Amino acid sequence: MRVVTLGYQTWGHRTLSAVLGTDHEVALAVTHPASDHPYEQMWADSVEDLARANGVPVHVATRADQELIDAVAAAEPDVIVANNWRTWLPREIYDAPTHGTLNIHDSLLPRYAGFSPILWALLNRESHVGVTVHRMDEGLDTGPIVAQQAVPVGPTSTTTELVLATMDLIEPLVVRSLSDLAAGTLRETVQAPASMTYFHKRSDLESRIDFTSSADDIELLVRAQSDPYPNAHFTFRGARVRVLKAHVSTGRFGGTPGRVTVPYEGGVAVVCGSSRTTPDAAIVFETLRLDDGSEVSATDFFGTRGGYIDLG
Repeated sequence: MRVVTLGYQTWGHRTLSAVLGTDHEVALAVTHPASDHPYEQMWADSVEDLARANGVPVHVATRADQELIDAVAAAEPDVIVANNWRTWLPREIYDAPTHGTLNIHDSLLPRYAGFSPILWALLNRESHVGVTVHRMDEGLDTGPIVAQQAVPVGPTSTTTELVLATMDLIEPLVVRSLSDLAAGTLRETVQAPASMTYFHKRSDLESRIDFTSSADDIELLVRAQSDPYPNAHFTFRGARVRVLKAHVSTGRFGGTPGRVTVPYEGGVAVVCGSSRTTPDAAIVFETLRLDDGSEVSATDFFGTRGGYIDLG
């Protein structure tokens, strides 16, 4: 089959690499231009570089304009395979090939359609995350499922670890889906709208620590916002402080949420939870990152300074 790929960053790179490893012909690789946006510099393996190194024609576009529509039509694809294409695609593109378009999404659809699915799934304490291959239609991640695979979430898993684990699923799922499609054995499962969940893009607000939350929730937020993603953070005496490592205290602490207390279990314990009177587990901060990028231990940062973290 003649295949056109649409993709960006490492997800798109892995997808193109998978197709290149089959007997199918890559007629065109479409990708976005390089960007200096911090998010787009994460997992930034270049689709364009991989395509050119393998003699594949490349079209670079920021959106699906007429030039892109014409380029895809000229490639005469039997199927399009898309992964991390970051703008809306018109029907003129996704319905143009004989076999339509297969999109790869890093969740176990129909749950976690939309954005940051692995991070949201971890925060929701899901037992598994995964990758789904589905047919593209007019909705966002709503088309029939053709292949899916899950990986387990461990008790100390970080978003970064889970992203890397799901990236390893891309190649076998793409290869299998194209093989089944070529053989006429591809099976489709229509997504039930009532089972769908959708999550929005995360912002700085979602990374800010709420000390009225439980210590378990805060520790989970720290793991969810692991490097290279924006770290969980708080403000102390006017300075933003990012949290790289933390754990839930063994003992219980009472008092006002956000109160910095004492050195404890290799870090510094901060009161958290909804009650000011009933002792509960504290969050113990171990390693912090300051605005200048330096990493410091919580004991060195707080020193003998007590006080209250800004809850505003």
